Amino acid sequence: MAVSEHVPAPSTAASPLRSLLLKKETILLAILVLGVIFLATRTDKFLTVDNILNQGRLLTEVLLIALPMTYIIITGGIDLSVGSILGLTAIILGYAWKNLGLPLELAIVVAVALATVAGFVNGLFIVRLGVPPLIMTLATLALYRGLAEGISQARSVRGYPDWFFELGQGEFLGVPTQLWFVVVAVIIAGILLARTTFGRALYAIGNNELGARFSGLAVDRYKLMIYAMSGFMAGLAGWIFVSRVSTTRSDMGTGIELDVITAVVLGGTSIFGGSGSIWGTVIGAVLIQLLKNGLNLSGMKGDATIVIIGFVLIFAILINNFIQRRSGASRE
Repeated sequence: MAVSEHVPAPSTAASPLRSLLLKKETILLAILVLGVIFLATRTDKFLTVDNILNQGRLLTEVLLIALPMTYIIITGGIDLSVGSILGLTAIILGYAWKNLGLPLELAIVVAVALATVAGFVNGLFIVRLGVPPLIMTLATLALYRGLAEGISQARSVRGYPDWFFELGQGEFLGVPTQLWFVVVAVIIAGILLARTTFGRALYAIGNNELGARFSGLAVDRYKLMIYAMSGFMAGLAGWIFVSRVSTTRSDMGTGIELDVITAVVLGGTSIFGGSGSIWGTVIGAVLIQLLKNGLNLSGMKGDATIVIIGFVLIFAILINNFIQRRSGASRE
């Protein structure tokens, strides 16, 4: 009589847990928690409510711009002009109000609308003329900054009414006003990317643009949309920036594109396209801002802070590459 051999079924409980622990966002969150704990032991000024909320204020502009930048990088593109669009928005806002005599509310709408147009122009040249995103946005980085400097003539605009500062300096329910904007923007951006046809299309374009075209996806339309969104968010960030610092200058936003791209890449979005998440970008942006603040409060010099952030970025990229290799091996 044959004895049937009982083979235990493979355990499926550990697999989801293992996948969760090996997710890029989970590992980055663990790095963030360890970093916060370390910095909290270095200075008692770091982990206070006032300091954390103040860092949220300073993080707002970078994080708002980083949301559409995540979309763009997922498709394999890049937008280097966002800092210049922010500066141009600030100048147009001040110039339209002070020099053209427009009501301040209308000046804000005009400035943000023109920022959206500036982003759309980037997308139009990339899509219609086939200009590589790196070259196109590098050119408009200089163009838009030059326009801002030409319009401003090195003069700043001050004297805004008190209500204008509520967005950048005010509070609602004890939380900085602009952080409510950020929370809403993050939720909407996260849902769009993870739960809609729009998000799936962006991943498809990043993985194989030619294949996406043959599948019937409106690739050009999606690209135009995300570059216009990038311009809009840079314009919104410019408005908040002016409200926060109480003045308008043409050099506003200089270098912010590097912080934005660093946050997106640190958050696990592949610079080659095809993978990434909004939640990873948020964690990356928060990690960079808290590192800057904590190291500064602990007496670290600026150069040393940059070096440490560079090491953290390299470490996170190595971990992401390791996870991708393991994921690829497990699927084979």
